[in-house]
Amino acid sequence: MVAPDTGPAERVPPAAPEPAAAPTGDVVPFRTAVRAWFAISLQTFGGPAGQIAVMQRTLVEEKRWIGQRRFLHALSYCTLLPGPEAQQLAIYVGWLLNGVRGGLVAGTLFVLPGVVALLALSAVYVAAGESTAVTAVFTGLAAAVLAIVAQAVVRVGGRALGHPALVALAVAAFVALAVFAVPFPVVVAAAAAVGWALGRWAPGTLRVATGHGKKADGPPPLVPDDALHRQRPSRSYTATVLGLGLLAWGVPVAAFAAVTGTGSVFTEQALFFSGAALVTFGGAYAVLAYVAQQAVQVYGWLAPGEMVRGLALAETTPGPLVMVVQFVAFLGAYRDPGSLDPWVAAVLASLLTTWVTFVPCFVFIFLGAPSVERLRGNRTLSAALTGITAAVVGVIANLALYFAVHTLFSRTTTSTWGPARLELPDPSSLQVVPAVIGVLAGYLLFGRGWSVLRTLGVCAGLGLAAGLAGLLGG
Repeated sequence: MVAPDTGPAERVPPAAPEPAAAPTGDVVPFRTAVRAWFAISLQTFGGPAGQIAVMQRTLVEEKRWIGQRRFLHALSYCTLLPGPEAQQLAIYVGWLLNGVRGGLVAGTLFVLPGVVALLALSAVYVAAGESTAVTAVFTGLAAAVLAIVAQAVVRVGGRALGHPALVALAVAAFVALAVFAVPFPVVVAAAAAVGWALGRWAPGTLRVATGHGKKADGPPPLVPDDALHRQRPSRSYTATVLGLGLLAWGVPVAAFAAVTGTGSVFTEQALFFSGAALVTFGGAYAVLAYVAQQAVQVYGWLAPGEMVRGLALAETTPGPLVMVVQFVAFLGAYRDPGSLDPWVAAVLASLLTTWVTFVPCFVFIFLGAPSVERLRGNRTLSAALTGITAAVVGVIANLALYFAVHTLFSRTTTSTWGPARLELPDPSSLQVVPAVIGVLAGYLLFGRGWSVLRTLGVCAGLGLAAGLAGLLGG
């Protein structure tokens, strides 16, 4: 996974020794912590950088429940994992403050408002998506998403590509995906192998900024580090976490498979998004290229342009952007409900997909947190992560290309040269209004420094105005 845009590199401190005793109980009153996590969950707009900033301000600077070093320590572990690092950071800090129940509450509340909001927006899209007003709004939002993804390429690239070797790795990842249609998991695995090789034989190439834009100390915490919850790693603890995690994932999936059949859209989505949750290195933008390819071209759950609209909806709601998978599942099940009512099928599928996407996040944190110091000091693992981070730049660039082709042009052609296959736009099918709004969105984000949410609002308004004026469709 990729950390947010950061400042200069800093050396990772050596692992701290384990405490002599493992403190138990709550270091912050549980009800107080629940209220704080709920307040944080309503402010989690703007992607992982904004979400981490909200937790930084609330937990480190205002409430001072955790020190700056400990906060960054937790974040450094979360960036190693597949899945949304901001939500995993919430689980980790919740675990430190209130044990397992604190982690469960923090992680659940972090995504709950977004789940409810995106479920409602998905229903609105299905019910009124063909109306002029809704189509016009989505036209403006989709154009803005192009600029947002471009901004992600710039931010991640500025952090990850500190050496020509890493630039070459990013370019190779882009070509592998865009031209040769190499599966996303294969790209991730190859990038990890290249990162490991560079770390072993050319460590000077792995120059990336690993800080998080904050000073190492910050305000002193009101809760001493030794009072925070700790759990010693043990075989019994590991077996318990793995067993409960597999049950939490497997029971709902098995129940849907038994009731609806192994070939139903519910089972397909549950298994596909479970696998996607395990390879989401690079955050939502990176995995969306893989999800879009499979959901559109393999399963046919939605059309190419609808993937862009789903991301636009996810950008406007609180919570991790990877929740766009909920929109994908909603549309797929609504259009292939089996014996169920389409609306019932859509809601069930979106909730099941959300469940299998986020259950691994809790397992990763509860399983790895006791050993986080050892993992954090592992140079081999850090080198592999650096390779993945560099490749993610190419992955996100491929996503930007995919969205641009299907947002700015109404027709495409496919050119094939041996194993190479490239989808090219028809220049005569350029859609002027989305192109103009996309350029404006880029100016607002890059030139004026506007927030993502503010930019989306302006572009949605422009799209609506263009639709009411009869300017769309050309």
